[in-house]
Amino acid sequence: MNLLVISRHLDLVERLRMAFEGAGHRISHSRDALEALAQDSWGQAQVLLADAEGDPMDGYRLCRLLRGEARVLFRNLPIFLILDHAPTEPDLRALQEAQGDGFITAGYSIQQLLNHLGPVMTGSDTREAGQHLPVLAAGLHTGLAQRSRDMLHHYGMEVHSPPVRNTVEAQRTLKAPVLLLGLSGGGVEGALAVLAQLREQNLLPYTILVGTVKDEAAQRKLLLAGISDWVPLPLSGPRLLHSCKRAIEWMHARRIQAEYESAIHDLRERRSMLEIEAAALRNEVLTDPLTELLNRRAFDQNLDHAVRQWERHRRAFVLVIGDVDHFKLINDRFGHPIGDEVLRQMAERIRSSLRKSDLAFRIGGEEFAVILTETSLKAGTEVADKLRRRIDEDPVHLSTGQTISPTMSFGVGGPGALTLSALMSQVDKALYQAKRLGRNRVVVANGGGVPSAQGHRR
Repeated sequence: MNLLVISRHLDLVERLRMAFEGAGHRISHSRDALEALAQDSWGQAQVLLADAEGDPMDGYRLCRLLRGEARVLFRNLPIFLILDHAPTEPDLRALQEAQGDGFITAGYSIQQLLNHLGPVMTGSDTREAGQHLPVLAAGLHTGLAQRSRDMLHHYGMEVHSPPVRNTVEAQRTLKAPVLLLGLSGGGVEGALAVLAQLREQNLLPYTILVGTVKDEAAQRKLLLAGISDWVPLPLSGPRLLHSCKRAIEWMHARRIQAEYESAIHDLRERRSMLEIEAAALRNEVLTDPLTELLNRRAFDQNLDHAVRQWERHRRAFVLVIGDVDHFKLINDRFGHPIGDEVLRQMAERIRSSLRKSDLAFRIGGEEFAVILTETSLKAGTEVADKLRRRIDEDPVHLSTGQTISPTMSFGVGGPGALTLSALMSQVDKALYQAKRLGRNRVVVANGGGVPSAQGHRR
């Protein structure tokens, strides 16, 4: 017998081969169900073992698929699911719902496999003979229907030939994958009517026209209406059997396609969810929760990138570091919640004053940084002074009716021939110099400066 094993337990597959191949049985192996469905050996399987747990399709789902969509084709196929543990009560209920035949444990010894699967492999199991594959015949005269029935019965197919007027109702019950459509129920127009009715009810299967139609216009109508194959008269047994076999292969291919599409859809959904989660995590890791500016980690990464771009491609940038003047006094006088509100509003003023390509960061308690891309030192200094003036001229209005007029001091520098650490050190020194010179001003790292407006020093 042909035993198909769908499992990641390679040691179990090896024990199965040792147990049964010596007796003439054939063991085929696939790592997952979708791979197995695409193999040529699938149609020859007489016993199936599949992992109960699997991705993208587990054994229970595979079992339901075989007992459901193709329930007649695989009604007699013994299906055993492989567990890593002894079956539990929930396992047994799930097996019953999936219409499986039993469990085996991945750790079974050769003797246990022989005891458990031996009766099935030798064909001595007591399962009742199941139904044949249903084939619906419509519009075939009695003799032709009987001949088709006799030809196909030997190959596991059972032909049902209800009156033409009952074709839709019969198909709703049988769900036959193959329709043999003749012209005895009203000629070409009668056949077209049957096809239209089945299509309206979404019940149209793979349809084989049995008969001869010489008119090309009629042939086109039939093909457009859903005819998939053609068997001329007089009826040839091998020709009819070949067409039915091709219909079964088509049905099998549709099932494989549906499973692949389902698996791809699941993977796409999973990927989308992971991308959303990754974006949320990146945002959480790189964003300051108070001001919603980028944080110190993001600053270090982006500054390192900017320096590398300067070293390799001479892409200019300017680093601006600003610090809120006398922020401790604001916290001491108004409290930390008000201090947080001041920081939020300062951050918003900085953000709204920059280009989309520029990056703003909160890198410390009341310390902010800006990286101005593709910018000269002169232009960067002007941007820093624009930020200083925007903050100086736009007081913070509190819900209590009070007004706070915070200011900021800024240090500015460009890369030049400096390393990253040297650039940071010089811009920090420029910021310290701005504080020492009276605050509310911009100082450039090379020693120059832009003083604050008269009457606004704090």
